Amino acid sequence: MIRTEDIKRLEERIGYQFKDENLVRQALTHSSFSNEQKINRYSDYERLEFLGDSVLEMVSSAFLFRTYPEKNEGQMTKLRASMVCEAALAFCAQDIHLEEFILLGKGEEATGGRHRDSIISDVMEAVIGAIYMDSGITEAEKYINRFILSDLEDKQIFYDSKSILQEMVQSSGGKLEYELCGESGPEHDKMFTTAVMIDDKKMGEGAGRTKKAAEQKAAYEAILALKNNH
Repeated sequence: MIRTEDIKRLEERIGYQFKDENLVRQALTHSSFSNEQKINRYSDYERLEFLGDSVLEMVSSAFLFRTYPEKNEGQMTKLRASMVCEAALAFCAQDIHLEEFILLGKGEEATGGRHRDSIISDVMEAVIGAIYMDSGITEAEKYINRFILSDLEDKQIFYDSKSILQEMVQSSGGKLEYELCGESGPEHDKMFTTAVMIDDKKMGEGAGRTKKAAEQKAAYEAILALKNNH
């Protein structure tokens, strides 16, 4: 069970105080935890995630419509998809360390669910749904603007890190390679660690639940390193 003091800590981080604490408790409850409760069973976050997904799509669409008058429908659709995809939302959730507050069942906890992008991104959307149900669209939009639609340039670098890094290396005539450094965890829940090498020099390292996610994080680290060297 999530403690009231933990809810207060989360509220301080997101700058929003819930009138109905049950909404935020539900938003943080994974089905694996709910299913383990024999009495006082919690509702899980899936209904709030469904709602939050719709609110996020509407708010981000309006944001892109206002911010990029020169972009057509196809360009805005592609940009929105990159901004609100699983990896992007999990990246945004790092700002508030949302993973600390999620209620997981023992099995899900043991297999690394607390750090799985799919769960963290779901909870990010569920919190949006909870704020919307608690206070309406204005407060939900404030949360989205602050934690998802802010620092877009830096986030865009993260989302497109592999292609951006490739362009940077190609422009200088360098050689770019990704090397798998290791795998850990059970077969159904592996964690991959990947290094990115530029001209045989290690420039970044990343870990993820898929090789692609690990490469994306390694590429982002390499981009930051290259920018700092210039």
